[in-house]
Amino acid sequence: MPEAFNLADWIVIVGYLGGIVALGVWFGRDQHTTRDYFLGSRNIPWWGIGMSIIAAETSALTIIGVPAIAYGGNLFFLQMILGYVIARVILAVVMVPHYLRGEIYSPYQLLEQHLGPGARRLAAAFFLFLETMAAGVRVFVACIPIRLMLGESICSLGGLVDPILGAIILFVGVSLIYTYIGGVKAVVWTDAVQFGLFLAGGIFTVLYVPTLIDGGWTAAIQQATSAGKLAWLNLEFGLSAPFNLWMGLIGGTVMVLSTHGAEQLIVQRVLACGSVSDGRKALVFSAVLIFPLFLVFLLVGALLWVFYQSHPFQIPLPEGRPGIKSVDFVFPIFILTETPHILKGFLIVAILSAAMSSISSALTSLASVSTMDFVKPLLPNRSERSFLTFSKLSTIGWAAVLVGVAWLTREVQFVLNAAFSLRGLTSGALLGGIILALFARGVGARAAMLGMSASVLAMNLLYWPPNLTAWPGLRTWWLATFGGEIFWPWFTLIGTLITLGVAWATRRRGTNPGA
Repeated sequence: MPEAFNLADWIVIVGYLGGIVALGVWFGRDQHTTRDYFLGSRNIPWWGIGMSIIAAETSALTIIGVPAIAYGGNLFFLQMILGYVIARVILAVVMVPHYLRGEIYSPYQLLEQHLGPGARRLAAAFFLFLETMAAGVRVFVACIPIRLMLGESICSLGGLVDPILGAIILFVGVSLIYTYIGGVKAVVWTDAVQFGLFLAGGIFTVLYVPTLIDGGWTAAIQQATSAGKLAWLNLEFGLSAPFNLWMGLIGGTVMVLSTHGAEQLIVQRVLACGSVSDGRKALVFSAVLIFPLFLVFLLVGALLWVFYQSHPFQIPLPEGRPGIKSVDFVFPIFILTETPHILKGFLIVAILSAAMSSISSALTSLASVSTMDFVKPLLPNRSERSFLTFSKLSTIGWAAVLVGVAWLTREVQFVLNAAFSLRGLTSGALLGGIILALFARGVGARAAMLGMSASVLAMNLLYWPPNLTAWPGLRTWWLATFGGEIFWPWFTLIGTLITLGVAWATRRRGTNPGA
């Protein structure tokens, strides 16, 4: 048992893990069809889905990484959140009627309706690959600070396995239990609870840290302001870091149009709404919640910077590694060393809840796409019961895959570096495919698939030359030729434009793309 915890802390942590599994099993009972399992019978209230949307896109790394952004810099990241809000409103107005016209299980069915089965399978394959890699890496990186917080003996399962592997197995396994039994309904309701937990943890920290600083809240804000920690607006346009207003309004908006409009991880929740009105309310509700959530955790980082100007670290900051910087450990170390017992347990629970919500969301979205976009079209005569059985078995299978990817990430640094970039390298292809299917279907399936494939290829060529550490000469040439790296918020916009441009150039001549 780590010295930082006492029995009360462990009661909170174990009580949370047991309670969240019981809650998921309770809400997810009575699963009889794939409609129940993947759409929650379409009777989940919109406000629960809205909170679940936020929880699904918030990993443990977000909870510790967003404070690190402000700790090491300022609040410029808030400009990205403006785009996140705008995109949700656009999707609520434009896309929700398409999602809920009839009954579909993934956004890739829209591609088949207008561009044929080939486009559907290509987009679904892109999603399965990128989400497997990205989710596996999220699991691994989240387990690094979780290992620090829970200790070697717990994470090694009593010395049976490597502590990181034990942490991976523990949290994928716990998330799998309620996801396997209850499907998306269990995931949505546990997400809603977990969202409340990590938001409450952030608010508590914002209120608690100033009590440890001489002069309280007023002195903390003054010191943070004078150091530039509360600066949030950058009007200078640029394709490279740092964040700027145009990057948020343009790049951030287009990025979330893809993540929330073309990727099953989020779209599955909207598809579970009972009506167009509910779908719109859920997205708008998540837009209302997302800005204060990120503001709270950015303020946590700024306040922690003020605190550590006059207080030494009780645990030395670990060295950074690919995917997680040294400053990402600041918040976990603060929780372990500076918060009182019981509250310490609740703050650890806030981070664990974010980890588990992202894992369960990945499992149910991967299972739904593999079942409904690949297996069911190939075996149309099988019974509904057989597809439900396959859905549950595929959930177990994807859990095993996530454990494998997470462990491979530990062993192979290249996998880690690649996986963190995959979403941006494929999101433009997915968004471009949806746009073509709904608004320019006359280009034809062949042109759409060429555009999507060209986008993925071009984005890889754009990303890797300045980031391959094995060939430093290539990086030097790239930076000298192009002046710098393109920052990730622009990736989706560039990929989408390539998809649309190539599809237009290779369309069937004499057709009307808007037909």
